[in-house]
Amino acid sequence: MTGLLDTVPAGQRRLLREAPPGADLAARPMLATLSDRRDFPAEEEWVFERKLDGVRMLAVREDRRVALLSRTGRRLNDTYPEIVDALAAQSCRDFTIDGEIVAFSRGRTDFSRLQQRMGLTRRQDVEASGVAVTYYVFDLLRLEGRDTTRLSLRTRKSLLRRALTPRAPLRTTSHRNAGGAELLAASCARGWEGLIAKRADSAYQPRRSTDWLKLKCAQGQEFVVGGFTEPAGSRVGLGALLPGYYGPGGGLRYAGKVGTGFDRPTLLELRERLDGLRVSASPFDGPVREAGARWAEPELVAQIAFTEWTRDGMLRHPRFLGLRDDKKPGEVVRERAAA
Repeated sequence: MTGLLDTVPAGQRRLLREAPPGADLAARPMLATLSDRRDFPAEEEWVFERKLDGVRMLAVREDRRVALLSRTGRRLNDTYPEIVDALAAQSCRDFTIDGEIVAFSRGRTDFSRLQQRMGLTRRQDVEASGVAVTYYVFDLLRLEGRDTTRLSLRTRKSLLRRALTPRAPLRTTSHRNAGGAELLAASCARGWEGLIAKRADSAYQPRRSTDWLKLKCAQGQEFVVGGFTEPAGSRVGLGALLPGYYGPGGGLRYAGKVGTGFDRPTLLELRERLDGLRVSASPFDGPVREAGARWAEPELVAQIAFTEWTRDGMLRHPRFLGLRDDKKPGEVVRERAAA
């Protein structure tokens, strides 16, 4: 064990394991659990990071090779070539890192703007999009041939800061060591999405965990698109999306129509994609009483913002933010806050 790993506290070095090139450490990222918790006593060590409105991405560097991977394992090198170049230029040549790809609009992360880059694979299309992206890195899974996932979060973050040199479009995510409710309130006032609270001594676990908590300023999550309504008046493409989520029994539950958040090109693109997925029967488990509803195979996943859930399980004031290609439809369930 040489180099940066020599700085790992002696009590944690026994937690390091061999991770030679090709080790499968980027298959499943650690996921945060939605929470209403606001009290974080000083004796419980937590770190707080800004919740970014982007797409999760893991990156692997093995000597001269760089691979960018979505949370479903899809290779993203051609979509974000500037990130590949930035990681290939690092002096550290052996690492696996976790982070979030974002695009900014008026100083804030903007998922709708990022969507203009998602799915592009030709360099000329990427450059013509005019959408600059930033890769915010917040965790370290492998370094210098060793698996670091069992080290504490603080130790992993310390190694990450020394292993990588942040220069655009690569950034390391800053964090605070205290704050809780006050820090969340300040973040919301600045127009942020919210915070991610992480236990400082936690290991990196390839699953959803309560060691990482999502503290949101507003409601929002992914939904599966099961249909749409026809446009009326001067509207083009479609009138509204019909979204849902999978319940405990596996059926797709309707969550109420979404008719805002679209521009004209988006309406036309969505209609074209949904026409290609048309089916004659409703995919929802239970009746959907929407006049003129058209049905689609539940294959598209949309990010939807909303103010709250109604008592009958519908979304109040929903707004379309964009389609996601980093989550499988079958994984979409209703997010419920943990204590």
